[in-house]
Amino acid sequence: MHETVAAPVRPPADSGPPPTAPEAPVPHARSASAAAQPAYADADAPFPLAGQRDDPAAAERPWWRRKAGLLVQWALLLGALAAFPLYGDELPDLGSIWTAAAHADPGWLTLVVLGVAGSMGAFARLQRRLLRVGGLRMTLRRAFAITYAGNALSTTLPAGPAVSVVYSFRQFRRGGASAPLATAVILVGGVITTSAYSLVGLLALLADPHARGPALAGLAVPLALAVLLVPALLWRRARTLLVAPLRRAHRWAVAHPRIAPYAERLAGVRDVLRPTGRDWAALAALALLNWVFDILALLAAANAVGIEVSPNGVALTYFAAQAAGSALPLLPGGLGAIEGSMAASLVAFGAALSPAAAAVGLYRLVSYWAVVAVGWLAWAGLHEHARLGERLKSRLAGAGGLLMDGVTAFAFVTPYTTVPLHAPEARRP
Repeated sequence: MHETVAAPVRPPADSGPPPTAPEAPVPHARSASAAAQPAYADADAPFPLAGQRDDPAAAERPWWRRKAGLLVQWALLLGALAAFPLYGDELPDLGSIWTAAAHADPGWLTLVVLGVAGSMGAFARLQRRLLRVGGLRMTLRRAFAITYAGNALSTTLPAGPAVSVVYSFRQFRRGGASAPLATAVILVGGVITTSAYSLVGLLALLADPHARGPALAGLAVPLALAVLLVPALLWRRARTLLVAPLRRAHRWAVAHPRIAPYAERLAGVRDVLRPTGRDWAALAALALLNWVFDILALLAAANAVGIEVSPNGVALTYFAAQAAGSALPLLPGGLGAIEGSMAASLVAFGAALSPAAAAVGLYRLVSYWAVVAVGWLAWAGLHEHARLGERLKSRLAGAGGLLMDGVTAFAFVTPYTTVPLHAPEARRP
């Protein structure tokens, strides 16, 4: 959960003026005649793009050293394809997979759809909440559209995650957010969701009897340091001795030419986002629900085909698949690596191979393919492609808008809306 997007940045004629006027001009799409120039002003970029950094040392390296990571990934992929015929007899029969999927329980399949929709909705609400903290009110419909469209870009395009970040930044700017606010929402949202991901993964490890020992061993050193440092920080002289070298290291780091652009953007986060305790609770809950709903969707898919596996086993399966997809990111959305890892993990937890493959296929059909389809319709609904024919664009935009209306309406009946996270406040609609 992924550089340029060939899309106009002018608001469509029927969108009306933005809620608040941006302080800086909205960045313009890069034209063919300016392909060598940055896509937008550096002050407006959420982060310095890799292609825009001047790195003479890297340019002088041999091509095989610059592409070492990519070469290793391709070698792994080609090795897996070469070994495919050797293990073809051990793969499940497609007919048995189809039979297991065709006899899946409709009730559980409904829960798969609800879980995936709840996960996407939680992330959309998280970003919307951050925008509200920064003083910008965005409709739930538009927040959903940006989330689904950004996910489609992230999981289907080369360098998708980076493209998705730039796209979300532009959409926030078009919605009236200043460049610092849009940057802060992306950075803080990423930190919160990553922290929630780590917390859920850690709890899953601690809940498993076989993984609990290594997990506790890994936590022993940080916990010991915390036990020693917390009392020391209460003593003023010790606190001074500890903080002084950290401050020197911080000054050295922010002065480094490669780190300075990021440090400047991070410095502005505190100025535009000042969440209250209630905001932090809401953001943490939404970030946790983003992952929990997705794991529950996988659990529902497993139950739909008759696989009996514990929720903790499904959580470990989910995180193992995420790690596999991140380790081999050649194909968009982790295709192949995620499915293989999920099926293997379910088999390790006692499932038969054919039902495990069917469960993974049903889960990915909803969580990847269906969400990507909805995302591209949402992208069209945001009027992001001027080169489409007017008639086709109108139809796609209409379908995307209607779909976003449905998703937004559905958001009010999903389970997480019962949590009192959006109580009326003075600065909220």
